[in-house]
Amino acid sequence: MRLFAAASASLLAVLVVVSGASALEQQTSALRLVKVVDGLQAPVLVTAAPGVPGVLYVVEQGGLIRTVRSGKAQAQPFLDLRSKVRAGGEQGLLGLAFAPDYRKSRQFVVNYTDVDGHTRVVRYRSNGSKALTGTARQLLFIKQPYGNHNGGMVAYGKDGLLYVGMGDGGAGGDPEGRAQSPSSLLGKMLRLNPARPAARPVIVALGVRNPWRFSFDRLSGDLWIGDVGQGAIEEVDRVAWPWKGLLNFGWDIYEGRARFENGTLGPGRLVQPVSQYNHSRGCSITGGYVYRGSAVLAALGRYFYGDYCSGTVWSLKLVNGVARQVRVEPFSVKNLTSFGEDNAGELYAVSADGAVYRLAS
Repeated sequence: MRLFAAASASLLAVLVVVSGASALEQQTSALRLVKVVDGLQAPVLVTAAPGVPGVLYVVEQGGLIRTVRSGKAQAQPFLDLRSKVRAGGEQGLLGLAFAPDYRKSRQFVVNYTDVDGHTRVVRYRSNGSKALTGTARQLLFIKQPYGNHNGGMVAYGKDGLLYVGMGDGGAGGDPEGRAQSPSSLLGKMLRLNPARPAARPVIVALGVRNPWRFSFDRLSGDLWIGDVGQGAIEEVDRVAWPWKGLLNFGWDIYEGRARFENGTLGPGRLVQPVSQYNHSRGCSITGGYVYRGSAVLAALGRYFYGDYCSGTVWSLKLVNGVARQVRVEPFSVKNLTSFGEDNAGELYAVSADGAVYRLAS
């Protein structure tokens, strides 16, 4: 994710490579966005806590987690990590995930860039209203060689375990070849068991460049990743749940479905994108969610994703593992940093300019 980078007015004009583009993208949609809250400071994520109705939690890049009730951001933060976080560019407080049993355990996890520029994934407990800072327990620490491609997303899978998306370490073109190296935790999708904080993370996939936002379909458990591209292609990856064995999403041998450089793939089954678009349409993908709510029946089962630079939002329907009905939605979100879900499966979109929106019809 290229947070707060100015979108170029002269994006590369290359052939459109969106799966199912052209005619299908002419389909009209009656969907719209309704503003839920604004006045936030560089928000990068919105989510909900299981068993806590009527509350949204918004992550601000600078280090605060804010609670939103009835369209109003509460003055007292849920968690304040500003003294521990280096924020700016692609660094900051970047991820938040509540445990599936949060109502009982009160546990949640955050992902942030520390003051030295490295990634920390830390588990906390709350009292139901705010975080208890004295309960912090580090689950993961990874040194970052550069200041970009920090990843940042954390999410619980259908197995109840925690998944972490790690970028390739930064710079451009993965110069040290970390994404395909089994000896590095960078450029990987990792699995953690928060009940075993001292356990080494498990690499479940290699070959991601910067999986800024990924999600699990709350119905099927399928994994969806929006992986930010280099200079030409942004990609959507999907893996059906449960998968067997190690996966490999191809970077930096592939950018999208195109060959990026000569070399040999590392281990794992190669997974190619179900959809992709080029830099005539944007420059930094923001992965989203499969809509499973009940308020917008026309969106049911569609995967929504967008682009930070252009603000364009797309959705698609997966049919027998193939992306169909790919379309541009009739709304856009300036500086789109994230999507999110509430406990009912309703879909939200986040603008770095300070607003959160809900999908409506």
